[in-house]
Amino acid sequence: MALDRQNWIAGLEKGLGLIEAFNDLNPRLTATEASRRCGLTRTAARRYLLTLAHLGYVDTDGKQFWLTPRILRLGQAYLVSARLPAIVQPFLQRVATATQEPAYVSVLDGDDIVCIARNGANREMNTGYVLGSRVPAQVTAAGIVILAQWAPTDLEAWLATHPTKIYTAFTYASTAQLRQQIALARAQGWALSEQQLQLKHRGIAVPLRDHHGVVLGAINVTMPMGREPAEDALARVLPVLQETAQSMRSLL
Repeated sequence: MALDRQNWIAGLEKGLGLIEAFNDLNPRLTATEASRRCGLTRTAARRYLLTLAHLGYVDTDGKQFWLTPRILRLGQAYLVSARLPAIVQPFLQRVATATQEPAYVSVLDGDDIVCIARNGANREMNTGYVLGSRVPAQVTAAGIVILAQWAPTDLEAWLATHPTKIYTAFTYASTAQLRQQIALARAQGWALSEQQLQLKHRGIAVPLRDHHGVVLGAINVTMPMGREPAEDALARVLPVLQETAQSMRSLL
């Protein structure tokens, strides 16, 4: 979204940037560390962090800072106010019941696929099983099927700024391999991802479109591979995903 300079509030941008500086690799930060991650002076970073502490969004021992549960209010506000998570929930229940696999609706946010709705029992996986989970887009079926809907120029621009990262021995090791998988997903209208992020697990996804045909995200399932061949998993799950996505179009 374009923004006139007169409407831009730099302090808000910097404060949100500091919140986003915390992650699983950096659960606690000093003011100096936060300043380096956000491109601020140490003094400025400390003032922002102390303000966030005053508001209850971070806590501190005087040296290090860390996020508090209050920060969840920001994400929860989206989940309870956004239209899409509420609409898709009954459909996800239908998918989970029909496939006996947990079902998700995921959207692309920058580098990552974000889970905004889910239904079904939890499985033993490290990622993708709670609302708000973020997973690198290029190692998920949902991410690949969403990227497959992009215009070629937009896709190439995205690929140019998102180098591949290896998570398993099966992860697509080059941009050329990833581009090939995206082209395949575009041609067939669905994506299959196996052992890209975690061994012995696969994902199947189809694009989720509104009634104008605009892609809003993906509807997907993620499952242990077990002894089930990919062909059998697709035969069992893919028709359910496709039918459900088609049924949802008129409501979106």
